[in-house]
Amino acid sequence: MEKPMSVTRMRRMKSEGTPIAVVTAYDYPSAGLAEEAGADVILVGDSLGNVVLGYDSTVPVTLDDMIHHTKAVTRAVSKSFVVTDMPFLTYHGSTDQTLRNAGRIMQEGLAKAVKMEGGEDILASAEACVKAGIPVMGHLGFTPQSVHQLGGYFIQGKTADQALKMLEDAKRLEQTGIFAIVLELVPEELARLISEQISIPTIGIGAGAGCDGQVLVFHDLLQYGPSFPKKFVKAYANIGDQIRNGLAQYVNEVKKRQFPGPAHSFPMEQEAVHELYGYKLKG
Repeated sequence: MEKPMSVTRMRRMKSEGTPIAVVTAYDYPSAGLAEEAGADVILVGDSLGNVVLGYDSTVPVTLDDMIHHTKAVTRAVSKSFVVTDMPFLTYHGSTDQTLRNAGRIMQEGLAKAVKMEGGEDILASAEACVKAGIPVMGHLGFTPQSVHQLGGYFIQGKTADQALKMLEDAKRLEQTGIFAIVLELVPEELARLISEQISIPTIGIGAGAGCDGQVLVFHDLLQYGPSFPKKFVKAYANIGDQIRNGLAQYVNEVKKRQFPGPAHSFPMEQEAVHELYGYKLKG
């Protein structure tokens, strides 16, 4: 029987050149399907704010939201390594607050690790969690929780100064003891350099093929639900169209009284019908 994924095994996968497959999923059925498909890591991303809660950013997502969805995901898996995003402003206050919030994700949600966005601004929070025994995944490049400060969804690290700063942040995060870093919307050359310069795995999304692993959102890679074109996303199926077609056919058959038919109904015994109505219905 295959052993559950671990931070030690992920580090070994990096050293062996074995890519790490990560899927962002938010509920029981999608997490179960992702694990069945062989996903090494399932990320419960705060992108659930955009994807399943209908917000225009991740900022409104609460800690209770993340714990609720993490519970659903962890009930579905036994081998994939579950990482949960710490939402907006849950790790920028005091160390006590950060540890309390991360602890809730671990104890109530049963996640195996938490993820934090940012560079030097989160070093103290990341280190405190690691020292407390909480595995931490970092996140550099485009950081969705800072979308309003960044001014939109833009590639990060395009200039030499920005690139050097991101490389330095990656090295400093590694020194805190985190086990991996997500690189989002980063030029391929920079992502490859960072991956070569640090010993922990990098997980790319819109960061090219030079990372140690890749992550895509369940709904994006399967075109499930409202989807907006993204250059870095490859669609491996289009279940959204199948779902829309199936729902439309169901509504149409209900309107035309074609559903339910005899195959979907439960007849009574004729004697019981007679007692109920006083006569036998023709069969």
